[in-house]
Amino acid sequence: MQITINIDSEVPLFTQLIAGIKCVVEQGGVAPGDPLPSIRQLANDLNLNNKTVAKAYRLLERDSIIQTKGYRGTFVHPDAAKNVGIDLNEWVLSKLRDVVDRCRDRGATDSEIRIAFTSAMQQLPTKGA
Repeated sequence: MQITINIDSEVPLFTQLIAGIKCVVEQGGVAPGDPLPSIRQLANDLNLNNKTVAKAYRLLERDSIIQTKGYRGTFVHPDAAKNVGIDLNEWVLSKLRDVVDRCRDRGATDSEIRIAFTSAMQQLPTKGA
């Protein structure tokens, strides 16, 4: 599995790693069920911090690109090829833009929107917290 990370890029390292793994999956460089390197091994191979790789793996697992099977390791998810095109961050951004536009249309200021958003994030229970 060949992934290139540009440490001089403005794109966060974990985002580059996610894109790299998705690209390998999309191009057929790995198949469903194939094992992936451990977090420690991939961090060493790419000269990254273990936490950076762990974050990328968590997000890839959330998006059903990879799956972790406990102590047996991390593997390519059976549905990885069909899920690589899904960008949850872009979807969330799109939904938030819609809400912000509606708030502005009603006359809310950006400051009021920010305060309300922060309040909503603090009040809502988060999954897994």
